Amino acid sequence: MGADGVTLLANNQGVYVGAGGQDELWRPLNDRGAVVFVHPADLPAPAVDGIPPFAADFLLDTTRAAYLLVRNGVVRTYPNIRFVLSHAGGFVPYASRRRAVAIAGDTGRSPLDVLDDFRGFSYDTALSSSPAALPTLLAFARPGHILCGSDWPFAPAAASQYFANGLDSGVDPGVLQSVNRTNAEALFPRLTGTPAPTPARPTPLRLRRTAQRAAARLVFKLVQPGRD
Repeated sequence: MGADGVTLLANNQGVYVGAGGQDELWRPLNDRGAVVFVHPADLPAPAVDGIPPFAADFLLDTTRAAYLLVRNGVVRTYPNIRFVLSHAGGFVPYASRRRAVAIAGDTGRSPLDVLDDFRGFSYDTALSSSPAALPTLLAFARPGHILCGSDWPFAPAAASQYFANGLDSGVDPGVLQSVNRTNAEALFPRLTGTPAPTPARPTPLRLRRTAQRAAARLVFKLVQPGRD
């Protein structure tokens, strides 16, 4: 991805991106304002007979990494890193609220804060521009956080072209221009000849929208199973 970006596999022999003990990795990337592209690998378990890994396992692999990056506070501790999740983030947009509830129950955070963190990722469209997946991604991701992706050279050319056609025919022309070019230029200003901005100094955790967040936490506690 060039001098200002790196690619990380979602897991390496079962150790996931976002797991504890990875600060020595994140600190220099944060200092450089790096773009980190997270791509799936084989799950740390045998594949199920009859289910090719690309059909389900790779999507789960990316989802696991995104979950840990949010659950363990990596995206907030290192705010200068811009994470890009491949394949529309796996299952992240589709089941984002389910994951937000799980993390809120585990950490005591507001589910709305957790959703903010998931929406803060960027997402590529590789093999994901289908009539079901693409509207879900467009509804979930923040504006400017969707990038065109092909999965080349891993996916067959016919598969990449099939999903590229879905992107071209299923998106408003203005949005398509942003997905195909403008959003990537914002992540990589050198592509336009614009000097890259100096990474901001680490900032405190974002101020909570106090009343909204407190209300969300209260409601979540009231509906948790097992509470009187």
